[in-house]
Amino acid sequence: VGMATNIPSHNVAEVIDATMELIDNPHVEHSRLMELFHGPDFATGGLVVDSPEVISNAYETGRGSFRVRGRFHAAESEKAEDRDAGIERLGGGQWQLVVSEIPYQVQKGKLIEQIAQLIADKKLPILEDVRDESDENIRLVLVPRSRNVDPELLKESLYKLTDLEVRFGLNLNVLDATRTPLVMGLKELLGNWVTHQIEMLQRRTQHRLEKIASRLELLEGYIIAFLNLDRVIEIIRTEDEPKPVMMAEFGLTDRQAEAILNMRLRSLRKLEEMQLRGEHDDLLKEQEELEKLLASPARQRTRLKRDLTSLRKEYGEDTAIGRRRTTIAEAAPAVEFSMDAMIEKEPVTVILSAKGWIRAAKGHVPLDGDFKYKEGDGPAYALHAQTTDKLLVAVNNGRIYSLGCDKLPGARGFGEPIRNMIDIDAEAGIAAVTVYRAKGQLLLAASTGKGFAAEMDDILAETRKGKQVVNLKGNAKLMVVRPIEPEHDHIAVVGDNRKLVVFNLEEMPVMSRGQGVTLQRYRDGGLSDAVTFKLEDGLSWQMGGKGDRTRTETEIHMWKVARGAAGRMPPQGFPRDNKF
Repeated sequence: VGMATNIPSHNVAEVIDATMELIDNPHVEHSRLMELFHGPDFATGGLVVDSPEVISNAYETGRGSFRVRGRFHAAESEKAEDRDAGIERLGGGQWQLVVSEIPYQVQKGKLIEQIAQLIADKKLPILEDVRDESDENIRLVLVPRSRNVDPELLKESLYKLTDLEVRFGLNLNVLDATRTPLVMGLKELLGNWVTHQIEMLQRRTQHRLEKIASRLELLEGYIIAFLNLDRVIEIIRTEDEPKPVMMAEFGLTDRQAEAILNMRLRSLRKLEEMQLRGEHDDLLKEQEELEKLLASPARQRTRLKRDLTSLRKEYGEDTAIGRRRTTIAEAAPAVEFSMDAMIEKEPVTVILSAKGWIRAAKGHVPLDGDFKYKEGDGPAYALHAQTTDKLLVAVNNGRIYSLGCDKLPGARGFGEPIRNMIDIDAEAGIAAVTVYRAKGQLLLAASTGKGFAAEMDDILAETRKGKQVVNLKGNAKLMVVRPIEPEHDHIAVVGDNRKLVVFNLEEMPVMSRGQGVTLQRYRDGGLSDAVTFKLEDGLSWQMGGKGDRTRTETEIHMWKVARGAAGRMPPQGFPRDNKF
């Protein structure tokens, strides 16, 4: 069974400070340790942007994660605020962003590929280009699409869409002294480390004492040999087995006698005797100190602190190797933004053909222009919009879909089939295309004469599948989809039977989904068209023939009835196709 652990790198000086605080006060509170120990310190720098509470909780429990961001910094900018924001001014109001550090374990090449792909896929429309100008230091240059782009919006979008912000997990899962896996908090982890270091100190001390005792044994034998040098030489020369004789005569141990026999006695000098006595005295003093150390827990803690202090001098925050590289700075609340906010606003003319091919021409061209279509195809819908707009595409089966104008193909060719962009049933046809307007309303009416008003915000679809807004029965179809202007207060409905009714708009409910209510009653046929208008301005309709001639009828009190009436024949001159 594998067990995961993940411990980021930290600042040596901060770890030492927290450890020494724990040595002095084993009952120290976690909050006090976090005053000395601030969090991860990655070799690649960057910023940890979580709140102090989040960081503290992670180290208290031993589990958590940190939001690590790259750093924007423009070293060559004149103004300090521009340097810290990573903004380089280029003149003429133009500017660019500079990334000087990237998150730990993020590959620079992969990050650049991510950003470049976003640009290619038009998912980051406010960014024009990314360049790698790095040498031994990181320098990624980000060029905005225009000087009017908000630098903070560009940064936030990069944090959200790329590895310029990543999460680094903390999992302090370690083996304790009994080799049992355990998730420890910071205090427990440092406490176990201190206990282990004390044990290591004790073992080293005990080992050194054994070495000293062994060396002292030999030195005492050498000194006895120096004091009785002539007799030792005589025994070696005359005795067949000198070792037991020396052991008996001088009270030597086996190791001492063996060491004396292995000495080059002819090369001995008085100086060497003095050196041996000096070494003997030094080892006795060291032995005494080590025995005191081994007998005193307080001395052991002091020795550990001394070693840590020496290490801190080498890796202090004021040294090149020990300075903190990662900044701990809580980020401001994330800027909420939609991708729509990053689309550059430009006028377009949306053209949808009878066979469902859609495209967007740049600019607002005349809607009755001579647009080209595939052979056998022709016009169906044309409307003016902006690249920042969304289209509401209503289908006669009652479903409504959304399309971003910035996602539409250009008008150099014939466009693309709209069914490649949204999932329209094969047997369904498009009933209307209109521009979404925040807080706006749509009039929705079916062939059965039933209808209702719907808030555009409620019917805006987020997926290719769209939303079923109008519930239809049998062979009924969605016939009318028209925006309701804020000033409109009445609705006019005309049936296939060429009868017209006008009633107050308040009689029609506002719904997010359903069949609606009866707008007009029919004996035969069904609804042909419906439109909302302002009663004071009168009811208008398109005249037949060439041009955009309209007629407005202000005297319509004869047709003003309650909702659901059958109606009467329209004013003279009303179009024969029963369409407004």
